[in-house]
Amino acid sequence: MGRAHQPGLPGPTGAEGTDREDGAPARHGRSRPRGGAGAWLRESLVIVVSALVLSLIIKTFLVQAFFIPSSSMEDTLAVGDRVLVTKLAPGPLDVSRGDVVVFKDPGGWLPTQPTAPQPAWREALTEGLTFIGLLPQDSGEHLIKRVVALPGDTVECCDADGRLLVNGVAIDEPYLAAGSEPSEMEFSLTVPAGGLWVMGDNRQNSQDSRYKQGDPGGGSVPLDNVVGVAFVTVWPADRWTLLRNPGETFAEVP
Repeated sequence: MGRAHQPGLPGPTGAEGTDREDGAPARHGRSRPRGGAGAWLRESLVIVVSALVLSLIIKTFLVQAFFIPSSSMEDTLAVGDRVLVTKLAPGPLDVSRGDVVVFKDPGGWLPTQPTAPQPAWREALTEGLTFIGLLPQDSGEHLIKRVVALPGDTVECCDADGRLLVNGVAIDEPYLAAGSEPSEMEFSLTVPAGGLWVMGDNRQNSQDSRYKQGDPGGGSVPLDNVVGVAFVTVWPADRWTLLRNPGETFAEVP
């Protein structure tokens, strides 16, 4: 007569009881992977959504990319350049003389340009990617210029040597395009409160504050229209450079 299996003692596979002396149930075969493709898909979705939210936060509060459509800032910026703009100024940081700023058109600065129709899906995709910061702003409603004078400053053209004067101090402008004069138009004014006097580095090919003196604000750009200060050219790769403020140009201006 065979011996009956007793609970708690080793028994054959599949018999009631355990295969371990400590009494723990035995596990046979491979463990089943948890989640599988569904878990991978959920994790990937979380990563993508988090990246998009982070990109939107960065674009909204910190940094935004812009495309340069014209030659008004040559040789500092060329057509087709992409620049990054910090939104900390104006705000936590101040806008300074010499800064290169991106601002919304105060009205009538940009010509109306017809745009070729695009498929609805492409237009929606472009707007969506631009909104979250994955594509640079096409600058269709924005301009980029250099700040020459701040609220309360007097600015005029020009002294006997053809240089601009800011608060009575003549300034040398090393950032001007090759062969460009400080200004071919004479002017003299005080920048109103809350405004900036801006000019392109390519002075003979720039529609800037000089040509808007008959507008409200006398050609100045409202600080509220400023998106931020450009601080680096990131594309094309061979034009990567920091956009440094030429502090020495305005060092003697009170």
